Amino acid sequence: MRTHETAAERDPALEGLAMGRIVLGAASLAAPSALARSLGVEPGPELTYLTRIFAGRAIALGAGYLTEPTAQRSRWQRLTLFVDVADTLAALGHLRRRDLPRTAVLALGGLTGSHALIGALRLPELRRGVRE
Repeated sequence: MRTHETAAERDPALEGLAMGRIVLGAASLAAPSALARSLGVEPGPELTYLTRIFAGRAIALGAGYLTEPTAQRSRWQRLTLFVDVADTLAALGHLRRRDLPRTAVLALGGLTGSHALIGALRLPELRRGVRE
């Protein structure tokens, strides 16, 4: 790990997203039923289990990004972008099918969609204007 990293190498927006993943993941692990209710979804054992699985994923992605040396974070950025795009596409499918409470799908789809947009705009090759 390098000891002299400059602020120019760090991306505060991506670091903020990573910290947000950890906070939301930790809250989801601690209180999955409360999260479900806040989204207008009736909690149950299956939903609690799935929420905790995805909470662990969120924590791992956020921690992975933040603990990687800044010069090597692009791998984690691409992994989180893949997850955010997949989650957003899933939300769009549920919106189309109308099989979940609309407010829940809009809230979570909006969250993952905004994460995907920020992650895509921050891809190193887009910022440099060249392909790797």
